[in-house]
Amino acid sequence: MFYILVAILSGISNVISRSVNFVLSDKIGVYQSTFFNYIFGLIGSFILLVISGETFKLFTASSYSAPWIFYSGGLVGVAVVSLQVFLSSKVSSFYLTLLLFVGQLFTGIIIDCVSTGKISVYQVIGGVLVIVGLGYNLYVDKSKDKETVSE
Repeated sequence: MFYILVAILSGISNVISRSVNFVLSDKIGVYQSTFFNYIFGLIGSFILLVISGETFKLFTASSYSAPWIFYSGGLVGVAVVSLQVFLSSKVSSFYLTLLLFVGQLFTGIIIDCVSTGKISVYQVIGGVLVIVGLGYNLYVDKSKDKETVSE
């Protein structure tokens, strides 16, 4: 139950972060907003590292034993933040959250498939149902918009 709560809090913080970054990007620009997002993220990460008491692990050889590609997550994060900030002005927060969820869902299915060699039919069906629901919701919203315009 604890991990479910943490996952929900992670989702909440993701939407709040995206909204805050959008407001900042509106004031100073997309790339400048991404830069400050990562500067403050670095500061926050450093504080958590010090509080956790695991600072000493930075100086051990085992901390650097993974292939270099696994250290590049920050580069992917920069792309994620920049794209989300850019899209925040083009797509409503609700739809952006759903579209990001669909992308994460199918990426997770692909990663599970590649790493385990198995694919869950139920996960694929669930993903398709989410897409169908999203499509239906978009259709209903467009129909309501047309009714509002014609009145």
